[in-house]
Amino acid sequence: MNQDTRLKKAHLHLMRHPETAMYSGIIMMGTSEVIDDCPTAYTDGVNKKYGRKFIETLNDAELRALILHENLHVALKHVGRFKKQMKENPQLMNASADYVVNDVIVNLQDNKLCELPKGGLIDSKYHNWSVNDVYKDLKKQQKEGGQPKTETLDEHGFGEGEGQELTPEQSKELSTKIDQVLREGAIMASRNGSLNTPRAITELLAPVVDWKDVLRDFITNAIRGADEYTFRRYNKRLMANDMYYPSTISEQVGELIISMDESGSTMEERKYFLAEVQSICEMCQPEKVRILWWDTRVSSEQVFDDKDYSNLIEKLKPTGGGGTAPECIPEYLSENNINAEAIIVFTDGWFNTPEWNIATPTLWVTTEREDNIPSNGKVVKQSV
Repeated sequence: MNQDTRLKKAHLHLMRHPETAMYSGIIMMGTSEVIDDCPTAYTDGVNKKYGRKFIETLNDAELRALILHENLHVALKHVGRFKKQMKENPQLMNASADYVVNDVIVNLQDNKLCELPKGGLIDSKYHNWSVNDVYKDLKKQQKEGGQPKTETLDEHGFGEGEGQELTPEQSKELSTKIDQVLREGAIMASRNGSLNTPRAITELLAPVVDWKDVLRDFITNAIRGADEYTFRRYNKRLMANDMYYPSTISEQVGELIISMDESGSTMEERKYFLAEVQSICEMCQPEKVRILWWDTRVSSEQVFDDKDYSNLIEKLKPTGGGGTAPECIPEYLSENNINAEAIIVFTDGWFNTPEWNIATPTLWVTTEREDNIPSNGKVVKQSV
């Protein structure tokens, strides 16, 4: 059997198999061809190419794994989503993407369907991790003098579409098309009672939630007595426009706790979070905002009132750095008899699930991991 025929046969096998049928639309996207001048395999985010001499060395299960590998890169939009990381460190970015797709392959329930070819990157540590999480872990290992495995099985063309840079409109159109065919595939698979969707795909297809909206709603819902009004005090937010309306009995949020993870990996995202906090404070006018700076302990606090909200960011003085133990937050509040209406924890999520023995409503705004957040809190992932 020649290699072109083997490729078509492998495609049909994957498209008919219960565990991989949901990728049928992805497999049919773009072109898939066997060529002579490709060392192993390649995708530009749409099209897939397979080196003739390389696939001649693979058995059928290994060929199916290679095909699924390339199509998972397409399904997870690795080419279009991670150009920034690719420019920063191509070797680590390529390796991160491979660790993620290979994790999906080796965790198929039917272990006879696919066999990862020799040289494929795999590490059980990265099971169900995102590309960003793997990328940051590999960077950390290198920074600490380690030598993580980064030799990839295939090549990824981060120019998209036969090496040609797509316009923003074209990229958006491609992203929408990928989502559409994945959802259609998932629907068909679920009708057959065979859907076993990997976490990476589930997260990709999850409805996009604006973390800013979640943050605003959380603080707004902390307002008490919103249905009781009094003319003893006018609504301050409307007085500036010469509108004299009654205020609620408890117009202001009580004390808000904003606890800032200072372990060192949230610096870039922190400025966006704090800008949003300042905006919300100006709008909601909490009676008091207490900023806690913490890592393995609360190293310092800053307390602000409504006179400070317009230039809150300028007055912040971060302290700490190194280690992450969020259980220090409820311990600190208890030791200092601090009561609040709500707690907002800003963190990267890199810690063991802490005991959160506190009844105060808590929102976790995480920049990276969400799986270690205590179950009695609400969580939203920040996207910048």
